[in-house]
Formats: sequence, C-alpha cells, structure tokens
Amino acid sequence: MGAGKGTRMKSNTAKVLHPVAGRPMVSWVLDAVAETDSVETVVVVGHHGDAVRAILPADVGAAFQAEQLGTGHAALIGLDGLAPQPEDEIIVIPGDMPLVKGSTLNSLLAAHRQAGAAATLMTVVLDEPRAYGRIIRSDGAVTAIVEVKDATEEQLQISEVNPSVYVFSATLLPDALERIGTANAQGEYYLTDVVGILVADGHRIEAVIGDPEEGLGINSIDQISEVEDVLRKRGQGPL
Repeated sequence: MGAGKGTRMKSNTAKVLHPVAGRPMVSWVLDAVAETDSVETVVVVGHHGDAVRAILPADVGAAFQAEQLGTGHAALIGLDGLAPQPEDEIIVIPGDMPLVKGSTLNSLLAAHRQAGAAATLMTVVLDEPRAYGRIIRSDGAVTAIVEVKDATEEQLQISEVNPSVYVFSATLLPDALERIGTANAQGEYYLTDVVGILVADGHRIEAVIGDPEEGLGINSIDQISEVEDVLRKRGQGPL
C-alpha cells in the first residue's frame, strides 16, 4: 500500500518515493514480495500516483485510491486490482517498510498454510510501542488489533504490536473488508478491523512474532537514516 501523502515527511514527494539507500523505499518492499511465490503484485497509489507508477517494475500493477479513507479502504482498492482465485492468499504490506525481508514473508505464508488460518499477522514486541496498533489476545489466541487512538490505558501497556504485514485468505478477505465500518477515533476504514470480524465469524487468526527491526516503518525524514543504518549492516546499502 503506497497511496498515503506522508504529511510528516514534510515534502512534496510521494512518501514511498523517498530514497532509502539510493532507491525509492517502495522498491525495497517490492523486492521482498518478489522473493515469495506471489503471482501478481499491485501497488495502491494515490498522491503523486503517476510518479509512483513510473518507477514500478513492468510486472507490477497499480490501483488508484482517489480518496484516502483508511487502510481498509486501501486494501479494498488493491483487491479490485487483482483477480485472486479462491485458494489464493493475499499479502498486504505497507510501502514504507523497506526492512521487511522476503524470508519473513515466506515464513508468514508457511505458518498461514500450515494452520489453515483465515489471516496470519506479523507482530513484533517493542519496549516503546508508540503509535503501533496493539495485539489483543485471549488464552494466547489473537482476537483483535486495537489502534492507539482507540485503545484504553490498559491496552496501551501491551508491548506486542502490529506493523501491518498480513496474509489473508482470498475467500474471506473481500467480504470482511465490505463489513468494516468507521465508528472509530479517526472515522476511517481500518484494515485491522478485519481481524475482529474474522474472529467473530469463528475463523482462526495466526500470528508470527518477528524481528522488531523489520517492523520499523518510515514516517519522517529522520527515520530514513535509521533504516539506512540497518541496511548498511546487512550489506544492502552504500558503505
């Protein structure tokens, strides 16, 4: 997903086009997706959509989100740009997370398939969770994701959080997206609400706790240098 304006970047450039280690940040994300057995990739574009389209590989499509009404709405727009079969899985990943590895996405897919889950989430545990949505569990099972602005003080103490990397069943995601509402603090369609909908329908949600490093998204110019330091340590960025 790459339609957001990225207001905190304080730049007229589309957020996902900001260079990270010499490449648009979305290119790192697309590399990770390309390491999976995915057969079709679509980037949801919005602000400066033509500029984002221009840097996409020839085999990557684009779906235009005219209004940014939330992550759930973005996922629905992206789904419209695909033609999934009932047996398929849908990977959803933000375009501003260049540290996610292809091996991690493959681990999510493997866990999803082994469990026969409706959805599988990558979660991370952070000492300072900040603005990440909190993972809600009951008897060890994931039952919901609560966004920070909607969380109670007790929920804000939870250190397991949602960096927004998902695998969904293609048979279940479209209907769940259509059932999302906007009764929340931001008046938006939250993709995270899909988890609660699927749980209420009796479906299983799987979670794989990942490396906190990979959960680092870019929301400001300052965070680019932090991500570049990690890429250099991996031998992926300029020395």
